[in-house]
Amino acid sequence: MDSTTPVDENALIKKITWHIVPFVMVLYTIAYIDRSVIGYAKLQMSTDIGLSDAAFGLGAGLFFLAYFLFEVPSNYLLPKVGPRVWFARILFTWGLITALTALTNSTSVFYLLRFLLGVAEAGFYPGVLYYLTFWFPQRHRTRATGTFVLAAPIAFLVMSPIAGSIMGLDWLGLRGWHWLFIISGLAAMLAAVPTLKWLRDTPRQAPWMSEAEAQWVEDELEHDRVEFGQQSHSNPFKALGSKYVWVFALLFFPSTVGIYGLSFWVPTVVSAFSGSDVATGWLSAVPYVFGVIGIFVTSRLASLMRENWIPLIVIYVGSAVGILLSATAPAGLLQLAAMSMAAFFLYSVAGVFWALPTRYLVGATAAVGIAFVNSFGNIGGFVGPYVVGAVSEATGRATNGMYFLGAVLVLGAIGSVLGMRAWAGKNPVQVSPQSQRPDPESAGVGAGER
Repeated sequence: MDSTTPVDENALIKKITWHIVPFVMVLYTIAYIDRSVIGYAKLQMSTDIGLSDAAFGLGAGLFFLAYFLFEVPSNYLLPKVGPRVWFARILFTWGLITALTALTNSTSVFYLLRFLLGVAEAGFYPGVLYYLTFWFPQRHRTRATGTFVLAAPIAFLVMSPIAGSIMGLDWLGLRGWHWLFIISGLAAMLAAVPTLKWLRDTPRQAPWMSEAEAQWVEDELEHDRVEFGQQSHSNPFKALGSKYVWVFALLFFPSTVGIYGLSFWVPTVVSAFSGSDVATGWLSAVPYVFGVIGIFVTSRLASLMRENWIPLIVIYVGSAVGILLSATAPAGLLQLAAMSMAAFFLYSVAGVFWALPTRYLVGATAAVGIAFVNSFGNIGGFVGPYVVGAVSEATGRATNGMYFLGAVLVLGAIGSVLGMRAWAGKNPVQVSPQSQRPDPESAGVGAGER
């Protein structure tokens, strides 16, 4: 196919999706397992090293404090080094630190290693979101991002039964929680090798794309820059002064408070009625089945709309209701059902949310802006586990902390309403008639891809 050959848009987007999205999903699944396996390890290591609920919540949250501090610098370096090499570096270092967590013998060492894990992994998630903007025009990003973030609940779905089984190991003088860290850390280190071999930094470098296809992607991304008034600066750190960056950072914050406040404590809550580590592992997987379904359904429904504000509002409201029900439901299947409802909506936030900020930023500015939105939002990953842990220790009931999570999610819904009223249907730059994209139907694009 030469540069004059017409490009089949739907076929090209499918090809790009299959070459990129499943692979980065696998990498993000490994990332989520490595940062979250601590929730299962806690069932044994708390006794072994004398870790209180409050100390666990603080240690779990220190990961996100480091993430906040180092995510913007990481994404600033990503365009300079190249996504392929930078992702491989991130994988290897976070895998090494995860494996070293098996050596934890005190609360202070636990705190240190959780912080270092955040330093090592900082930049991966926003880096992938930025990387997807190299390949997908704006109208295709909701579905691409929604598919990618399926990896988060899939990670828990895969990890829960496996972690429950590994927790029963007592081999070579090591307990089950030691093996959890060793095995998950080695998986990340080994994944650095195929990352270097498989990924390509840009469409021009992909051997599976023709000249015409690469040119089509470049042309569409340029059209998006004009249509959506996307901002790029010679100094990308100017993105930190953008009102869009700050508002979206505040809007993303409630989702991470809810997700990590819930996920780090699911094994603890379930263990109260499950009866064994293996049963805890299997039952803890149930909410994440609904998380997968939620992302799949909401990202596809949202792709039918020009604006993602209304889906985001609905998702935040549903999340708050599920969280609050989990706090009031009696221990057992009703409580598990409430947590499943919460997971359905909570994990849907990312797939719908990230198509909004990428409308306004582009290039290196987007790398820094996306990183800041995600890093600020991920302070919620510190706040959620810490507050739930502190409330659990103070009241003797872990689910009491869910009231705090529910209140934060209600604020997320209110913020989304205000954002919709301010920005829905408005672009920073008006598009001239000559720059309007042709009608999607005449271009062969289905309504679901608008």
